Amino acid sequence: MPDRRVAVTGLGAVSCIGTGVEAFTAAIREGRNGASEISSFDTDGFPYTVACEVKDFEPERLLRRIDTARWGRSALFAAAAARLAVEDSGLDPGDLSAARTGSIMGTTAGESQVLMEVVDQWMSQGLKAVDPRLVPMAPASQIANAVSAELHLTGDSQTIPTACSASNMALGYAYDLVRTGQADFMLAGGADAVNRSCHAGFYRLGALAEKVCRPFDVNRSGILTGEGGAVLVLEPLEHAQARGARIYGEVLGYGVNCDAKHMVNPDASSFAECIRIAHRFAGVEASQVGYISAHGTGTRTNDITEVTAVREAFGDHIPPISSVKSMIGHTMGAASAFGAIACLKAIQEGFLPPTANLEELDPALGPGLDVVPNVARPGRVDVAQNQGLAFGGNNVVTVFGRVA
Repeated sequence: MPDRRVAVTGLGAVSCIGTGVEAFTAAIREGRNGASEISSFDTDGFPYTVACEVKDFEPERLLRRIDTARWGRSALFAAAAARLAVEDSGLDPGDLSAARTGSIMGTTAGESQVLMEVVDQWMSQGLKAVDPRLVPMAPASQIANAVSAELHLTGDSQTIPTACSASNMALGYAYDLVRTGQADFMLAGGADAVNRSCHAGFYRLGALAEKVCRPFDVNRSGILTGEGGAVLVLEPLEHAQARGARIYGEVLGYGVNCDAKHMVNPDASSFAECIRIAHRFAGVEASQVGYISAHGTGTRTNDITEVTAVREAFGDHIPPISSVKSMIGHTMGAASAFGAIACLKAIQEGFLPPTANLEELDPALGPGLDVVPNVARPGRVDVAQNQGLAFGGNNVVTVFGRVA
């Protein structure tokens, strides 16, 4: 069978700036900053105590089937975002359950909050004191399993742990399953929760900002750890059109490579090649791309390297490029899925998502760079590019297009 075209018909978001795709998009448009003082763990001893937490998350109000007491926070983010995405798609959950539908989710830290609780109990009271309820909640695989359990899905259920590009990898994998006819529908995205170990790790790397994330700014100082869940519903374009679905856009293709040159520093040439791979797969020229959702962490190294790679792949004419991490922090394994939602809403609604908190563009990034400072602006986008770079050189780029 020839490859099927794949549409995105549902979007679900649980973030620090809004729950549900419309609330999330409205906050993105205005450049809202979701940073706040950390409340999910004891910050005593940490010099930096700000993150992008989801303060009002009440999973029992969003979920219908799974027992929220038996799943970790990351899994609940994923399941809630998936439930919202299905509702947004207009698909009957019963039809999804009866069809070949699966869940592919990305993550960085898995259920680190659960693991930290296990370790704390073990170290303070001994192994026999560990709450047995926590043990089945701990595996990272539970993130995708929670989605499948909540929606009674019977297809592939996989959690991809390729760190900060993981949900782009999940999107590519889910896209392959639908386009090749191995699945009827797929839910793809990612989830992660703010936790002490990630916060400490990024601080020790010197990659953590004190209060504000400022991608591309001359005074940028690093990331803010973030959390949430983001999920997309993928289905054959022909099926979506036949049922009269609202179509946000089409998955045109993706690119993947791994250079493994450095544990934490990305490589510009390798990432430029990943962009070119994505363009070849998607059947687009660089000149057709109207917007880039950057990985855009706000570290000095990432922003320079990423812009260098984009210049190598695009030449002198770089489309508008911005980072939603300036608003929602670095949501780790969910980051690329949030970027994908921003791309698809930009295509659907005709706007360019902003880079918030920008005061002065870093001149070292070179001339002619439009990072859409601080608030969104109108702009037609027919093709959008979503970039994910992860530790170990795991690069993934997804490409979305308008359906004529």
